[in-house]
Amino acid sequence: MPDQVPEALRETVRTRYAEAARAAGGVATCCGPAPEQATGSDLYRGNERDGTTVFGGGLYAGGGLAGEGADSEGDRGTTAAIEASLGCGVPTAVAALTEGETVLDLGSGAGGDVLISARRVGPTGKVFGLDMTPEMLDLARANATAAGVGNVEFLEGYLEDVPLPDATVDVVISNCVINLAADKHVVLREAARVTRPGGRFAVSDVVADEEMDEATRVDMAAYTGCIAGALTEGEYRAALAASGWEQVTVEVTHRVHDQAAAAIIRAVRTAAVPA
Repeated sequence: MPDQVPEALRETVRTRYAEAARAAGGVATCCGPAPEQATGSDLYRGNERDGTTVFGGGLYAGGGLAGEGADSEGDRGTTAAIEASLGCGVPTAVAALTEGETVLDLGSGAGGDVLISARRVGPTGKVFGLDMTPEMLDLARANATAAGVGNVEFLEGYLEDVPLPDATVDVVISNCVINLAADKHVVLREAARVTRPGGRFAVSDVVADEEMDEATRVDMAAYTGCIAGALTEGEYRAALAASGWEQVTVEVTHRVHDQAAAAIIRAVRTAAVPA
């Protein structure tokens, strides 16, 4: 783990995501080369590996990784939000959302998963999107307005300090963001705190190989590129279990790096959150 105080790490990530928000509509991803490592058209081209899409909106298209493309047909707001996705998967495809549920998207970015979720839960449901980057929040709100979706609310804040009361939501989703947090244990406990007992955790995230080398782990450029901050599968399982989650499953979907893969991670909220 990089030897960084949380606020310094937050500012590094925030700056990178603000830049991605301004680049929306292009080939934006926070999982490619850092700005100081790339120039011109090379910037933000980390969304492919060996010719295969591994990050970004392409994962939603045409029945791809999770077959979410139909949600965006004829909807400019949702289409724009999906095209600006920086994620490594499609959490809405595995969250089994139903009418009337309340959902929280951790690190909601341009709002694609929020808007898809809003249609799944219907007018009697509610979806919160949480992000710490004002530029991303502005983009998400504009996309929600264009989509004509009213049962959403975008909140500014940190994953480590969710601005919602205890036991507020039924489902927590996230798309390749938890790995960027400085303290994943705090994030997972916060997610459990705001989830009702029996509620669900369904996220796409990056998991590190057990043999990830130290050079990759301490590389801040890789950290803001979604790789070095990742937990191993074993660490993720242990952190969830210690944070108030059970029935944990980790399903690897595709490689995103020589030493890391994208995975779908699911769990169920226990009756009590550990102190």
